[in-house]
Amino acid sequence: MEGPRIPRTFASMSTGTATAYEAVIGLEVHVQMNTRSKAYSSDGYDYGASPNTQVSPITLGHPGTLPKANVGVVRSAVRLGLACGCDIREFNAYARKNYFYPDLPKGYQITQDQTPICTGGGIVISSETFSPKRIGLTRIHMEEDTGKSIHDLDPFHTLLDLNRAGVPLLEIVSEPDFRSGEEAYLYLQEIRKLVRYLDISDGNMEEGSLRCDVNISIRPVGREAFGTKVEVKNLNSFRNVQRAIDFEYDRQCDVLHAGGSLSQETRTFDAAKGCTIAMRSKEDANDYRYFIEPDLAPVRVSEAFKTEIQDGMPPLPQALVARYQEELGLSRYDAQLLTESKETALYFEALLAAQCPAKSGTNWLMGPVQGWLNERAMDWSKWTLPAAKLAELIDLVEKRTVSFSAAAQQIFPVLIEQPEADPQALAETLGLVQESNEDALMAHVDAALSAFPDKVEEYRAGKKGLMGLFMGEVMKRSRGAADPQVATQLIQKRLEA
Repeated sequence: MEGPRIPRTFASMSTGTATAYEAVIGLEVHVQMNTRSKAYSSDGYDYGASPNTQVSPITLGHPGTLPKANVGVVRSAVRLGLACGCDIREFNAYARKNYFYPDLPKGYQITQDQTPICTGGGIVISSETFSPKRIGLTRIHMEEDTGKSIHDLDPFHTLLDLNRAGVPLLEIVSEPDFRSGEEAYLYLQEIRKLVRYLDISDGNMEEGSLRCDVNISIRPVGREAFGTKVEVKNLNSFRNVQRAIDFEYDRQCDVLHAGGSLSQETRTFDAAKGCTIAMRSKEDANDYRYFIEPDLAPVRVSEAFKTEIQDGMPPLPQALVARYQEELGLSRYDAQLLTESKETALYFEALLAAQCPAKSGTNWLMGPVQGWLNERAMDWSKWTLPAAKLAELIDLVEKRTVSFSAAAQQIFPVLIEQPEADPQALAETLGLVQESNEDALMAHVDAALSAFPDKVEEYRAGKKGLMGLFMGEVMKRSRGAADPQVATQLIQKRLEA
């Protein structure tokens, strides 16, 4: 990944004065909740279902139908707010956001306007290229999704799939704290990680479970006032968010340097060409005619409700990274790898509970286990070997009962197929138990050195690279059972006698 972008500097052709421009970026992220029913009706929603099969009169806004708030959405919003350090609002009113669009059957969207359920808070981002940075949050509010317009299946008509209409969303609005596309990329990664740890969304951008709009302007470095804001929509991957921001920053810098002016507009990103394209000009404000939703009573979030949710919160990735570094002595790199997914972190916690040394457990998870999953194109949710069994195998290596290579290459694959087996018994059955008895190994060492008297003299004359030859001969004579560490010490002892 690239490091932070350096503000571009231009020299005025008339005065020669240099001006450096920085990007000012805010993100609006929509996270689709994984509740079993929609935000204000009992309709279910499964991604990929046949079009218009997951709708009801309530979803379609038929006359005489009334919505009902889904308490699961409120619970998810509070969980996310607590995780981000937000202030949770006690009195939450719903609002109607009025605008007509073909995939919004009611002609309005139920959302929150003046009373967002979460305000303030922030999300910390970091990478190997710069220190942790806190991105402030303006608000998190509850709303419902729209349906989907499909323009590429029929050359003459737009097709509508209303399955998604009414699916619950949380909109996360950031402060304009980003200064580069890389920061936005890391922020989206943190949000996806967070919602997965909290079990409130799968965060799959490719399925529309997480969507992002970007607001970007530029200004001379050191100036407080914002420049002209441009919104970029239709971004379908984290990498494309970064690419769109980087392109738009360069485009705006070039326009101003050429003596032009920027207009407030909405643009889309063409991933194939790597550029943004103007969609429409944008007024200073959209008149959505917000007003209180008359069919939904306000929701009160009590202290008892918040306490109940707080008590049930899982360990969160940032806290785990800090603990793994400070208490377990792991590197930041290792800690971030272990917390990349909730499944990995929980499995590592189970290894620790089974008295597995932290560094050894990390090496096994990032080595043999991750390699096995990668070879089969599987993720951690498919990993089934009990942590206690893997801890037993790691313990055999720690005690030098078996070598790491024998454990990883021979015992480990069998243990995956036979998770109820005893690793010690497997090592004995496969003849992989190491010989550590010095008297028994010394016989093999003496025989190995006696087989190469000329090489022994060469070693003693300074050719230390011959150690591998002697070690190989000892392993051959012991049929691979010699403890490499003990055997090496015994060989050196004889050669330096």
